[in-house]
Amino acid sequence: MLSSYLELIQYNRQFRYLWLSQVVSLFGDWFSLIASAALIAKLSESSGLAISGLFIARMLPPFILGPFAGVVADRFNRRHVLIVTDLLRAIIVTNFVLLSLGVFDLSVKNQLGLIYLLTVAHLAISTFFEPAHAALLPSLVKPTDLLTANAIRGITWSVMMAVGSAIGGLTTAWFGPTVAFVLDVLSFLLSAWLTLQIILPNLTDAQLVENSHDGVNGWQTFIDGLQYLWQHPPILAVALLKAAAAISYGGLDVIQVTLAEKHFPLGHDGSATLGLIYVAIGLGTGFGPLIARHITGDNPRAMYWAILFSFAMSTTGYFMVSAASNLAMLLIATFCRTLGSGINWVYSSSLLQITVPHKFLGRVFAFDLAIMTLASSASILGTGWAQDSLAQSPSQITLVLASLSLLMSIIWLVYLAYQLRQPQPSWS
Repeated sequence: MLSSYLELIQYNRQFRYLWLSQVVSLFGDWFSLIASAALIAKLSESSGLAISGLFIARMLPPFILGPFAGVVADRFNRRHVLIVTDLLRAIIVTNFVLLSLGVFDLSVKNQLGLIYLLTVAHLAISTFFEPAHAALLPSLVKPTDLLTANAIRGITWSVMMAVGSAIGGLTTAWFGPTVAFVLDVLSFLLSAWLTLQIILPNLTDAQLVENSHDGVNGWQTFIDGLQYLWQHPPILAVALLKAAAAISYGGLDVIQVTLAEKHFPLGHDGSATLGLIYVAIGLGTGFGPLIARHITGDNPRAMYWAILFSFAMSTTGYFMVSAASNLAMLLIATFCRTLGSGINWVYSSSLLQITVPHKFLGRVFAFDLAIMTLASSASILGTGWAQDSLAQSPSQITLVLASLSLLMSIIWLVYLAYQLRQPQPSWS
């Protein structure tokens, strides 16, 4: 099984460039996230709402701009979209560097406001990246290699989270946030250069812009995408899977920062602890799809049932987090819950790429991302409010998140039972 991953990277040059661009970009992203969280925690004295504000600033742009990003991904050359977004993000993160150096003479309140503003701008641009990246992938690999390619993407995200967050946490703790932000800028520049090396087949080039000269305006293109989802309920159900998981794991983003800063701190500000938490997340989301694919292979029916298992694993992990009394227990619980979320992410993406026509891929993935970020934002806001206004402990809040994950498990089980009663289930 491992040889199939290595062979795809080794023999498919165009996919290799896309993969390498993801590697360096994600490496810088985790540096930037931990540096931003540490900076917010320091400026706000670990306020739950202030930390929630950072994650909401990261989540809302994909929800608001997601539909437009999908249209762009379906109407323009996706490779060009990736390059432009990388360059724009490098410019935005440069302002984080200047802020961390104290170039802007601002009060603490205004510094927090600028961090949120820059984060919104950063993620607004990033919103156009993910649908184009996911929609470009089927153009570079054979249909039989899609699950392998998505597993590589998922593993890469996980490994970069583990490596990038660990090194990023240590770098931020030792050298401050400036170095982390500089590395993020350099990562975007290198990612853009790698994407520039990709050569698309002529037929793919035509497909990538097939909607740009058909006389249909962008708004109608967006409406067509929503109508496609509405007319295909099984595809809509898969497109909602990430959102179903995000209802719970969104709030954990806030809880993790609080646990790192106040309960299990390593170092003076907990950034090293946060780095270790993200290492556990990276390992869990990386091993989850590997283990699941070893069992399910490329069988779509088995993939649907594996997603049910993913919800069960995540739910178990949330209950374990709520009971964690030390850092080791927290890391084990985090690994357990993210085994499930990794399976959910990779398998739902693969099922969409297998079943959705090429011309709708950008809009479907944009919807997938938008609904996921809306669910995560609601979870983040609710968690921050419960922590600050209701004085709920991290353990109490995590129990609520675990209950929501259990509810999503039950809903997916009911859906699978309903599908089995149909003459031709969606996985047939």
